[in-house]
Amino acid sequence: MATDKKYFFISSLAKGLDVLELLAEKGELSVSEVARHLGQNRTGSHRFLATLKELGYVEQNQDNKYHLTFKMLEFGMKRSNRLGIKNIALPYMKTLSTAFGETINLGVRDGYNIFHLEKIDSKEILRVDSPIGSSAPVYCSALGKTIVAFLDSDELASLLSAVEFTPMGPNCISSVDELKKELEKVRKQGFAVDDEELVSGLRCVAAPVFDNTGAVPYAISVSGPTTRLTKKRVDEVQKKLKQVCHELSRQLG
Repeated sequence: MATDKKYFFISSLAKGLDVLELLAEKGELSVSEVARHLGQNRTGSHRFLATLKELGYVEQNQDNKYHLTFKMLEFGMKRSNRLGIKNIALPYMKTLSTAFGETINLGVRDGYNIFHLEKIDSKEILRVDSPIGSSAPVYCSALGKTIVAFLDSDELASLLSAVEFTPMGPNCISSVDELKKELEKVRKQGFAVDDEELVSGLRCVAAPVFDNTGAVPYAISVSGPTTRLTKKRVDEVQKKLKQVCHELSRQLG
């Protein structure tokens, strides 16, 4: 009897982890979609999702689709700290801080948002204030657009099919077609710009950081007020930023 209980517990744990891994890969899914992907019945999938929701690992949106919460990201953050990604990236971020005197951010994607892992503040009185741990929608963030632009086709299609556009800054992207065009531009030029899309008066330039698989798990940005980070200045920044991110990518393999 004890062996049967142990087997049941391990089997349930494995199925719960399968659900989490599926949501991490696909973004948002309904109960029926989870059941179909995992070959489970709908009742079983609903039970696992309800338990994970009660424990704080998943949430439901207004369309009753489930997605991971930041509680899952906490594990990744602890792991990333042990791997030293912030320590590895910090010297490169300091190079950019010295070169431009603006706020430098290291970001990672969490579903439909970009999450700020590390930053170096500008010493200017008028500066960008995005605390470590804060987040922003991927479609109106230079960091977010940079990472999303390099997703594989299936993951990108899944994101585009479910992303909800909420007006932010005056130039905020507001449609899938507009976002697709922007992401194609990012892939071609190798950097993204947030031109008052998130906040009025803020401009941000970001470039991708590739890992040893060719994926883009991180991006680094240079952010500042439009009065200092002019469009002419953006051209200067993006060249240095791409160079620094390329060097960091080489170190990551």
